[in-house]
Amino acid sequence: MERLDKIIASQTEYSRKDVKYLALNKKLTVNGEIVRRSDIKVDPEKDEIAINGKPMLVKKYVYLILNKPEGYISATEDKSQATVLELIPEEFKCRDVFPVGRLDKDTTGLMILSDDGEFAHNILAPKKHVEKEYEVTVDIKVTEEMKQGFLEGVDLNDGVCKTAILEITGDYTANVTLTEGRYHQIKRMFGCFGAKVVKLHRTRMGKLVLPNDLEVGDSRELTEEEIKLLTTR
Repeated sequence: MERLDKIIASQTEYSRKDVKYLALNKKLTVNGEIVRRSDIKVDPEKDEIAINGKPMLVKKYVYLILNKPEGYISATEDKSQATVLELIPEEFKCRDVFPVGRLDKDTTGLMILSDDGEFAHNILAPKKHVEKEYEVTVDIKVTEEMKQGFLEGVDLNDGVCKTAILEITGDYTANVTLTEGRYHQIKRMFGCFGAKVVKLHRTRMGKLVLPNDLEVGDSRELTEEEIKLLTTR
């Protein structure tokens, strides 16, 4: 059981003060009955809460997919730079959503955001080995030496990387699949071969591929099937 004002404030744009006002003005119902106090205890999984006659769907957690554009940092807040949270729908900005993993400011593509910490851990924990695939463009030709080096494990200043798969797709382009997420990892790995990454775009996490119909900068809730694709090995 939880306080009604706490539930509504966590799920909507209303503050607890707003909820108190709604209750005093007979704008709230629980199971069809008008409630005049905002501090009553209700069961969000069993009781039907309505605001102005409109039933409120209570979600314990939210799971969002974003097609990240350049120019946004993977943080919940920043005083000087735009964050990916500015791109999510208004209805979710009242929740404690955070980026599940990170993409550099100039990196684009698939990003997951959620308020479910256990879900995030299951995706990010090194022992889980969730694959992440990227389309990469570099400033010199991609070589078989790079491909073999990625397969054997590139030695960075913080240790040898786990095996990574590099698939050459063009003179200057490749697909790279990782099972770990070190700081600037792909950029640093290519740097060991004298190459500079000029474009980096994430296309897949686990079995979830970035949807073709999700425009750059757009986000939406994940379907149950998509959530399973992220967590299924």
